[in-house]
Amino acid sequence: MLAYVKRTTIKLPEDVDRLMREDAARRGMTVSEWTREAIEAKLPHQRGRRRLLSTASGRSGEGDISERIEEILAEEWPDAIDRRS
Repeated sequence: MLAYVKRTTIKLPEDVDRLMREDAARRGMTVSEWTREAIEAKLPHQRGRRRLLSTASGRSGEGDISERIEEILAEEWPDAIDRRS
């Protein structure tokens, strides 16, 4: 948790709010964390601090993706599977 935070209220269109909440949930973040990251990404970098915005971008919350990759791909793209094997 941050040592000091200031609460700010913003107004968003419903579709933007929905997309933000869906993306935060998909990435395993709170809406506050998602919002802070989005705002920080738009601010000029200070004190030489570099943020890796792609950190955890591929996190799905599933622990067995690498073990089930063939099954997952077959579900997502059934026509793309090479059936010669």
